[in-house]
Amino acid sequence: MAGPTTAERGERQQDPSGPPLVRGPGSPRLRRIIILAVLLVLLGAGSVWALYGSTWLRVERVSVSGARVLTPAEVRDAAAVPVGAPMISVDTDGIEARLRRKLPRIDTIDVVRSWPHGIGLKVTERTPVLLVRKGANFVEVDDEGVRFATVPQAPNAVPTLELSVSRTGSGAASYRRFGTDRLVREAVGVARALPAAVAKDTRNVQVRSYDDISLQLADGRTVAWGSAENGRLKARTLAALMKAAPGARHFDVSVPTAPASSGS
Repeated sequence: MAGPTTAERGERQQDPSGPPLVRGPGSPRLRRIIILAVLLVLLGAGSVWALYGSTWLRVERVSVSGARVLTPAEVRDAAAVPVGAPMISVDTDGIEARLRRKLPRIDTIDVVRSWPHGIGLKVTERTPVLLVRKGANFVEVDDEGVRFATVPQAPNAVPTLELSVSRTGSGAASYRRFGTDRLVREAVGVARALPAAVAKDTRNVQVRSYDDISLQLADGRTVAWGSAENGRLKARTLAALMKAAPGARHFDVSVPTAPASSGS
């Protein structure tokens, strides 16, 4: 009996109802899969070695930017970046936490990896808006009311805060209700609201109570500000009042809708 023809053999191989074809170990497709799997394993192992085991991607330098009062050396010392460690293993959150704890002058800090060998420390320092006397020194207070540094010499153009709140009589109620920290924040609010020209000339911010805050300017002029409320309106009113009465020695904007000036 004659065997199957070539056409019949082709139909049998392509018959979907028949058993699946089994490729032998020498199949080109199977070899490609095996080679690809081996390459992926080697690539993964090589990447891990390059990141953790090699000397190619290790910390060699630490740069500092943005420091004004602090020195780069102070920032690097406080950061304690592990020079020589693999770049990938550097704990950037830990560095940030150390800097905030050791250097309260720092307001914000951004720790960045600068591949292949650098760690960058981008610093923003707090800016004082008021000074509180502490013996012969001055405590710097920023625009959020944070007391962040003690310095032996007052920075230029930063007014001194004078808390003259009486703990007896009429001032006692204000002190009991608000406390020192709150009154300091109110003074900070006043300092932030001052017009630029007035802020530059302000030498002292005096707080007698929550709603009795006044300014002493460099040339002896004074400003009754009242409370820290309506700061922007009071700032605009003060600027207009000073322009209208340039020879006045005292200005009152505690009620900004009814300002007053006096003296000459």
